Amino acid sequence: MRIVFLGPPGAGKGTQAQRLAEAYGAHHISTGELIRAAMASKSPLGEKARPYIEEGLLVPDDLACELAEAALAEHGYDRFILDGFPRTLAQAAWLDARLQHLHKPLQVVLNLVVPDDAIVERLSRRRVHKLTGENYHLDYNPPPPDIDPALIVQRPDDHPEAIRHRLEVYRATHEPLEQYYQRQGLLVEVNGLGSMEEVFERLVTALKQQGILHA
Repeated sequence: MRIVFLGPPGAGKGTQAQRLAEAYGAHHISTGELIRAAMASKSPLGEKARPYIEEGLLVPDDLACELAEAALAEHGYDRFILDGFPRTLAQAAWLDARLQHLHKPLQVVLNLVVPDDAIVERLSRRRVHKLTGENYHLDYNPPPPDIDPALIVQRPDDHPEAIRHRLEVYRATHEPLEQYYQRQGLLVEVNGLGSMEEVFERLVTALKQQGILHA
């Protein structure tokens, strides 16, 4: 099971990738989590990444590839689900070359498709406790009724205008990536609308159709 997950912010990539990994004995490799952990531990890779993350920038290709290589080497190249990598054509080419060298090419690229309006609706309903940092969602995980409503706020990044800007940036960088994997016959689009259970079942069906999971 060698899988890459694509999809816009708020599509549920991390949740679904983690669930698939747990259900089928693979390693969920989230580059966002890797970077945060590396920064928290003040490792050399984390310190290299820090200035980019603090400026809200993507880390350079060579550093992203170095992080991915470290994670793949630790967990093995046979059963992984990559989430957040690759983000550029250069990273995709590096990953292809690395896996081909090991005779373990990618099997499928799952692209979670969610309309922009649905993403804006989903993300704009996120909230955070401004003292504790506890995260909430008005639909899926509402704050307890005993919390002062004045303490429950919306992050600037979760305002609709900010979300639409992030989606524009995502489209600009990921459309070439989708075309790259489509040309290889690896891209499989999966409807990301609906409940978490519905989306998970669609992903499992897609993997069975690709022969990666068996009925």
